[in-house]
This record gives sequence, structure tokens and C-alpha cells, in this order.
Amino acid sequence: MTLGRREAVAAGAGLMLALAARPAAARTEDSAGSSPRRPRTLFVAGDSTAAQKYADAAPETGWGMALPFFLHRSVTVANHAVNGRSTKSFLDEGRLDAITAALCPGDVLLVQFGHNDSKTTDPTRYTDPWGSYQDNLRVFVEAARSRGALPVLATSVERRRFDAAGTAQRSLGDYPAAARAVAAASGVPLLDIEALSLALWQRLGPEATKTYFNWTATEQDNTHFNPPGAIEVARLVARELLRTRVLAPRETRRLDDAIPTEWIAWPPASPSAS
Repeated sequence: MTLGRREAVAAGAGLMLALAARPAAARTEDSAGSSPRRPRTLFVAGDSTAAQKYADAAPETGWGMALPFFLHRSVTVANHAVNGRSTKSFLDEGRLDAITAALCPGDVLLVQFGHNDSKTTDPTRYTDPWGSYQDNLRVFVEAARSRGALPVLATSVERRRFDAAGTAQRSLGDYPAAARAVAAASGVPLLDIEALSLALWQRLGPEATKTYFNWTATEQDNTHFNPPGAIEVARLVARELLRTRVLAPRETRRLDDAIPTEWIAWPPASPSAS
């Protein structure tokens, strides 16, 4: 054995001894770096168009109920959307606090409000689209970032509204534009669900859209969805999450597949706290 080879063997042995002598915590950090990534949670903050519905409301369906059909099992959906809430009432009731406490680095906070922010006669919910509405959206953005999570803003899904010529009409005022402006200024991914849903309703037309909204024998609801509508809006959301690179291709699935409406399930009772 030459001197060079003896030195190399000794150096290798010294390296092994040094590694063995390192603190266990340091070795754990090294192994953790190569361990599988923890599952991500996608939190939804929003209103009744996205919210979980219960048996007493069936067939009304929030698009958040259908979103898991388009996401891989590695992404869990935590749907915190609640009927009737605006950015103001959601924050005033402390609902963002509960989300913030559960957020972990790498999670996603998807925020969609606007329908109830426009209730000018209700001071508990109304926000000025170019003032308090934008201020409130920034509160959601900063809350997510404070926890190392990714904030995502979505413009509100459009209602079913057509003129006499069968042209789908916008109904959300300045709120979509205000949300777009906050997203651009804050460097936040934007899902333009208002524009995409309006185009979808236009393609379907006045009659076909009745089967997507909560039209029943006793109700003609042009804001909330039946299962087919919730599924298609959730598909729009999932495709936008992929387009904006919020989610990777491996985190989505079935984006072009037909989804059976029988997959929608309504739990038996609504929590009294909501």
C-alpha cells in the first residue's frame, strides 16, 4: 500500500467517525430532507357558492364539495366557506383565525368572496369594492404568508343571468376587477372564475344552465348550484390551480373526465355553529 492510499483510507475512516459523532438532531435533519413531502392542505375561505351543504339543503351543492374529485389524494381540501359571508363578516366572526392556526408551510389558502360584499343595505356584510373589500383581501393574503402558506385569490363565480337575446350577463359589479387588482399588486395567483364561469354559462345557454343551478320544483335559484354546476365550477377552479402553477400536474386528476353526480354527498345535519 502506498502512502497516498494509506492517507486516503485514514481520511475516509476519520470522516465516518466524525459523522457518527454528530448530534442525533443533526442526523435527523439530514434524513428529514430526503423524506417524502407532507401532504398539502388547500383551505377554502368563501361564501355559499363554495360551502359544504347538508341534507336539508339538497340538491344545493357548493363547488368546494366537488373540488376533491379533481385533486390527487396528496392534496386535502379543508372547506371553511360558509353561507352568507362576505370578507367583512368572515373576518369579524374570527373565521380566518381558525384557518391561520391550522395553516402549515406549503399549504394553500384559496379566497373567494364578492357576492355578499355587495349587500349595500347590510352593514354587517357590505364592503366598498375599491376600499374595504380590497383591504380585507390583503388581510387574507398576509395571514397566509405569515404561516408560510400560499395565498390565492379567485374572482367570484357568476350567477345565472341572461338578457332577452340569450347573452350571459355580469352581475358582480366591480368586485372581480377589485380582486384582480389586489392579486396583481400583491403578486398573488389569481383564478379568474368570474370570467370563466360567464363563458361557460354562455356556451350552455339559458335553458341548459337551469340544470346547473339550484332549479327545483319549488325554487328557481340563479346563484347556487345543483351537483352538475358545482362539479363544473370545481373543474374550472382545478384547471386554474394547475394553470397558475399553484398545483403541479401530479396534484390534479380527472380534469377532462365526466364526474358522476352520485359522487356528491350531503351530510345529515348542519353544524349549529355555522
